[in-house]
Amino acid sequence: MAQGTVQMLRDRGIQVTAQRLAVFDAVGGRPHATADDLVDDVRASIGSVSRQAVFDALAMLTEEGLIRRIQPARSAARYEDRVDDNHHHLVCRGCGRMVDVDCAVGYRPCLEAAEDHGFTIDEAEVIYWGICPVCQAEPVAAESST
Repeated sequence: MAQGTVQMLRDRGIQVTAQRLAVFDAVGGRPHATADDLVDDVRASIGSVSRQAVFDALAMLTEEGLIRRIQPARSAARYEDRVDDNHHHLVCRGCGRMVDVDCAVGYRPCLEAAEDHGFTIDEAEVIYWGICPVCQAEPVAAESST
């Protein structure tokens, strides 16, 4: 485990535990993974750990701003350690693959609302949807049956 991660947690007043370190490492090792995927990765890393311990660590790390939770419509929440740059995401409607997309404008908040209703806007969350190249190359089942 990277000593930098341990120090980062300590600097924020977060108790350092094997579960938290393993969860943070798993998120960094597999961006856009679901919590269930991360449970498997953490168990492979440190052995027996409860699902609840992983979910609790994900919630705490998200609350502390160390990881980011993304939840596209009709999809399980996913996690990444790329934070504080206001990037966006592209999701494949076919396989669910998610990739990062840099901000279209290059600065925060990336988008200006037509009406801010008095809010001070400091972030924009955009999710682009489409079909990835792999799914585009697959023959459509309906076409092959006709």
